[in-house]
Amino acid sequence: MSERELVVPGDLLGEDPKLASHGTYVQDGKVYAANFGLVDRRNSIKVIPLSGRYIPARGDLVIGKVTDVTFSNWIVDINSPYEGLLHASEYPERVDQNNMTKYLHEGELIIAKISDVDPSMKVELTLREEHLKILKDGRVIEISHVKIPRVIGRNGSMIKMLMKDLDCSIFVGQNGRIWLKGDDKKADLAIRTIFKIEREAHTSGLTDKIKEYLKNELEVMRNQNE
Repeated sequence: MSERELVVPGDLLGEDPKLASHGTYVQDGKVYAANFGLVDRRNSIKVIPLSGRYIPARGDLVIGKVTDVTFSNWIVDINSPYEGLLHASEYPERVDQNNMTKYLHEGELIIAKISDVDPSMKVELTLREEHLKILKDGRVIEISHVKIPRVIGRNGSMIKMLMKDLDCSIFVGQNGRIWLKGDDKKADLAIRTIFKIEREAHTSGLTDKIKEYLKNELEVMRNQNE
């Protein structure tokens, strides 16, 4: 099998479960493709989606929206064909299961971690880790999940620049949703900049282009305030 072979869900990719990474699942000690895409065998076995919607993988940090509440689970839209399940036991405090909406109700947004994905694509979420939380304020936007690495940048360079220059708090979910909080005008500029990064993700020297764009836009803002 070549290093970048095209695969479909269920294709056998390897027999070392320790190498399983994004876009794969392990069954009976073997690694299989979880979605349609190209195999990348550098350091691990992962499948890079060619197109389409976000396919959840264990360990991903996502921004989800609660769509339903059952006796023991919150059903969460994670911007994927597969919904996430947040069990009451994965909430950061003890939950009275007779009053689930006291803790999370329909429409609320959360930053959650995908704790498990089984072969049938049952996606389990957790809030029981540091930095995972309910989003009570700020704004959430959506971009193509395949452009998320460009928004983050090498070693986080792009997102750190945005947060520093615009004095905004930003969290980037691997499912294509991004949460922002800051001064209204600077948050607006952050959103415009993120959409610009998404549009121009294929271009080289993007970080320098964005740095110049921010410099010019901030100068315009300063002149308007004088």
